[in-house]
Amino acid sequence: MGRVTERRKVIRIRDGAVTSRPDTLVAEEPLEIRLNGKPLAITMRTPGDDFALAAGFLVSEGVLATADDLRNIVYCAGATADGSNTYNVVDVQTAPTVALPDITLERNVYTTSSCGLCGKASLDAVRTTARFPVADEPPLRVDPELLATLPDRLRAAQRVFDRTGGLHAAALFDEDGELLDVREDVGRHNAVDKLVGRALQSGGLPLSRAILLVSGRASFELAQKAVMAGIPMLAAVSAPSSLAVDLAAETGLTLVGFLRGSSMNVYAGEHRLALRTPATRD
Repeated sequence: MGRVTERRKVIRIRDGAVTSRPDTLVAEEPLEIRLNGKPLAITMRTPGDDFALAAGFLVSEGVLATADDLRNIVYCAGATADGSNTYNVVDVQTAPTVALPDITLERNVYTTSSCGLCGKASLDAVRTTARFPVADEPPLRVDPELLATLPDRLRAAQRVFDRTGGLHAAALFDEDGELLDVREDVGRHNAVDKLVGRALQSGGLPLSRAILLVSGRASFELAQKAVMAGIPMLAAVSAPSSLAVDLAAETGLTLVGFLRGSSMNVYAGEHRLALRTPATRD
């Protein structure tokens, strides 16, 4: 496997000069996730860490919670008419004790690289399926000055972004700001699934002492994935959605947006930030 980037011809125009050259693009291919042989979802992703992506996706769906829940993940040979292996179909085999979801039209089983888990019953679905309530005891206490340094650390770790400029990234940091893991993908929700899936495979869930940082906006599905993995703090360099803020407030998740330079907005869970002065009204 190594289909993370591809080369394409591009016509480049700079100050009226026209040249032809190859350009490096991030790869985007569909991944079908099957659960015990039955089709469950299709997502557009950057190839790589596919097993972790599938495992993390099933954590966010409330199917998997521990490494013992997972029996095996395999690429499906014979996924095409000629019997070849495309490496674009994975089958997740669960332990016999795992309760399987009812695969119906309750959720939209096609997820795009921008939308994530569209069609879920939002807040109610998370409330009823979360295995790991946000329960960091004692609570994380993160200095805002430390939090402000994390985007630069994330950017420095984005190896494929340097070559393509076309990837989202997600990273896990500990409460002292040390980088624990980082993943890149054309879909921001896929990058988070890869992080969570790797943690599940290594027996690291719940991530109750971790900070999740994402390179884009904080949508509902990213807040959902944080909550389902037991992560107490989600920070984003861009804006959150209203539903992400609602979910954070309801579950106790600390949600930080517009984390840029020394400035940030705290939308929920401000008790985890070591603020030197209390907030005042503008």
